[in-house]
Amino acid sequence: MEATMIAPAKIADVMGGKKVLHNPIRSLFELEKAVEEGLPKGALKNVADFVSTSKNRYQFIYRVVPEGTYKRRQTHLSLEESERTERLARVIATALHVWDTSEKAKNFLILPHPFFKNRPPIEVAFTELGARQVEELLWGIFYGLPS
Repeated sequence: MEATMIAPAKIADVMGGKKVLHNPIRSLFELEKAVEEGLPKGALKNVADFVSTSKNRYQFIYRVVPEGTYKRRQTHLSLEESERTERLARVIATALHVWDTSEKAKNFLILPHPFFKNRPPIEVAFTELGARQVEELLWGIFYGLPS
């Protein structure tokens, strides 16, 4: 099954929308441009806030940006950090679409899943190939396909 992609505006919403990104995101072109220019640090904070608690928020953030770099970084993430942030936001946006509620989406993402050898899907999504697997599973659930 080939995975469908969630609307760019929904991905932007997970990162904080226009308030954080400073521009509306309505297309893949606009999303790509924002990533290439470097997403604001606030985008990563919003992604982390969705899937973490106050206790492990920075542990999550430091998996995307090393701690020392994050503390020195003034406003924007690098291209690589922005790509990682967008990838995680895309997975979260897809989970929100599939599960309809933040609580159900978060539980799916943070709880161990047998499909991923009891790893939480959000952990799997830190790599591009892992994110694709999580998205594929989510779309399978959405369309009622066996997983």
